[in-house]
Amino acid sequence: MSNKNKYSADSIKSLDWKEHIRLRPGMYIGKLGNGSSVDDGIYILIKEIIDNSIDEFIMGFGKRINVELNDNTIFVRDFGRGIPLSKLEDCVSKINTGGKYDSQAFKKSVGLNGVGTKAVNALSEKFQIESIRDNNSLKLIYGRGELIDKIESKKTTSRNGTKVKFIPDSNIFKKFNFINDYIETQISNYVFLNSGLTIYYNKKKFFSENGLKDLLVKYTENQKISYPIIHLKDKDIEIVLTHGYQYGEEYYSFVNGQNTSSGGTHLAAFREAIVKTIRDFYKKDFDASDIRASIISSISIRIQNPIFESQTKTKLGSTEIDENGLTVRVFINDFVKKNLDNFLHKNTNVSDELLKRILQSEKERKALSGIKKIANQRAKSANLHNKKLRDCKYHFNSKNIDDELRLNTSIFITEGDSASGSITKSRDVKTQAVFSLRGKPLNSFGLTKKIVYENEEFNLLQHALNIENGMDYLRYNQIIIATDADVDGMHIRLLLLTFFLQFYPKLVRNGHIYILKTPLFRVRDKNVTIYAYDENEKNNAINKLSSNHEITRFKGLGEISPGEFKNFINNNIKLEPVIFKENTSIQEVLSYYMGKNTQDRQNFIIENLIIENT
Repeated sequence: MSNKNKYSADSIKSLDWKEHIRLRPGMYIGKLGNGSSVDDGIYILIKEIIDNSIDEFIMGFGKRINVELNDNTIFVRDFGRGIPLSKLEDCVSKINTGGKYDSQAFKKSVGLNGVGTKAVNALSEKFQIESIRDNNSLKLIYGRGELIDKIESKKTTSRNGTKVKFIPDSNIFKKFNFINDYIETQISNYVFLNSGLTIYYNKKKFFSENGLKDLLVKYTENQKISYPIIHLKDKDIEIVLTHGYQYGEEYYSFVNGQNTSSGGTHLAAFREAIVKTIRDFYKKDFDASDIRASIISSISIRIQNPIFESQTKTKLGSTEIDENGLTVRVFINDFVKKNLDNFLHKNTNVSDELLKRILQSEKERKALSGIKKIANQRAKSANLHNKKLRDCKYHFNSKNIDDELRLNTSIFITEGDSASGSITKSRDVKTQAVFSLRGKPLNSFGLTKKIVYENEEFNLLQHALNIENGMDYLRYNQIIIATDADVDGMHIRLLLLTFFLQFYPKLVRNGHIYILKTPLFRVRDKNVTIYAYDENEKNNAINKLSSNHEITRFKGLGEISPGEFKNFINNNIKLEPVIFKENTSIQEVLSYYMGKNTQDRQNFIIENLIIENT
């Protein structure tokens, strides 16, 4: 029997808590990433620490949290009760230890598994925690989960609470960098969900008096809405809704303060309850899509022992709301039916405007129905999966998908066959797909959704992404625009962004759109090859190499060979996220860059191209 097939007691290994987390970090924080995506692990680390402070606030202890970011170091200070000093070490380094197992104290908390803070500890190159409780304090300092120093309990006059400081481990999070906009959105959600809580992030104050209503006010600040925001609230549920004039449906859902960006049972029940209540109120069997078209809404619920479909807690799987067997579906349906129906009866001005909006959506849908049927037939005959789309191995139309794997799927949108060919040959076929554009996309600014079905490129792209009926079945987590670093490439980027912002703004708002950064120069001598992304990097590379070197300027993606492309689209991929702040007007942005002011647009393209190339 060969040694490689030998199976004995020596083959069985036991990992301690930190080794297990470090060996399989995806099990605890989802994908790792470098900070360019809102769901990258470094933001989950922040969330895990702040969640504990939020739970203290919910229990009535501490109305303020301080959060600071300095040189990739995160500091969080709350003014809760402080962790009992004798249990501080267990709480940050012993799995299945924590106060949340006392169901009376944290009955409706997010993190009942006691893993969150331990994961942050294990995945940080430095982790420091100090608990202040009843004029005593204890500080622990760790390095990658190993206890380095323990500063014993001492008398202090500081207020009760907990201080945590950590730096994500650069051995795990390669070349990571925090993006302020992502953290600010995260913190904004915390205060919207917890009226009366104040959070200071780098000394900027975040506070909300009106809860979810303030969230929707922020998201609709610069866009037209059909009627004033409806705000309904009870002990364990809060909803807000209105209708705008954008394409698609926009929902922001939360469970026990956790942003469930992938929805789940509560969001499905909410969408169903809205349709049923409105049909009953108007006594008309409206099509569900007409009722929900252009809706902008949010729901927050609190339930006991929530079950999420992954450690990242982005999708609720629970069907019951408490130990009494009350289902999430019944709970939400009963609340919406009673409260929304009452509101519409009492506010006839709102119910009249809502009816007009539904009838308008019905008219638009019927006008599109014939065009959509023809376009769908054309998409099938175009043989999408052979000619335009080189798909990845996994297909994610199923609702029962692996969350960690889904988070790592991406699709490259390329210009021309040469670029798509190089990327296709060098990609990771398991998780990376390629869609090839033919020529420049149409400028869709100011056009109706009819153009999405009439224009073959848009229609096929829509089918490739599987977004015709909304974001629920989006097949790829990252949509990467891969164009040349020249004026034409920049123009194609703007045209694609116009298409997404005009018809699928949630793709941008939810952080799914990226720009692929590829090198402009290759500098090499006989021994070393260095790729440079701008002039400064090129000059630095020249200084590092011998005098006998050569410089290649890549004019387009098609000039980069498949062998070289592997360096840029797998482990070392550089992505620039397209970030669109919630209170920014999409129409104003599109009008400026894609409207009639062509000189402004040309200046923008040239100036940004210069910035990118220098």
